[in-house]
Amino acid sequence: MSGQIPIDPATGEVVKGGIREQTRRVLENVKAILEAAGASLSDVVKVTVFLKDLKLFREFNEVYAEYFKESPPARTTVEVSNLPKGVLLEIDVIAYKE
Repeated sequence: MSGQIPIDPATGEVVKGGIREQTRRVLENVKAILEAAGASLSDVVKVTVFLKDLKLFREFNEVYAEYFKESPPARTTVEVSNLPKGVLLEIDVIAYKE
C-alpha cells in the first residue's frame, strides 16, 4: 500500500491534534484499505514509518502498539524533513495474504 497520511476520509482534511491523533487516523485508514482488499492488519509483513521528528517516536509507538499487539511486522522508522500537507507522519505497508 502506498503511503498514507492522516486524512479524515469523511472530510478529506488532515485530522486535528498531535502525533497520537495523527497516528491513530493513519492506522485506521490503513486498516480500512486492507479490509476493503480482503486483508487485515495481521497480514502486514512490513511497515515503513516516516516521522517529521524522531522525538515523537515514543508517543507514536504507544499508539502503533495498540494496532500491532501480537507478532508485529518488521518496521523501519526514519525522520524526514517534510511531508505532504505538513503532517507529522506517513506510513506505508506491505501485506501478504494467500
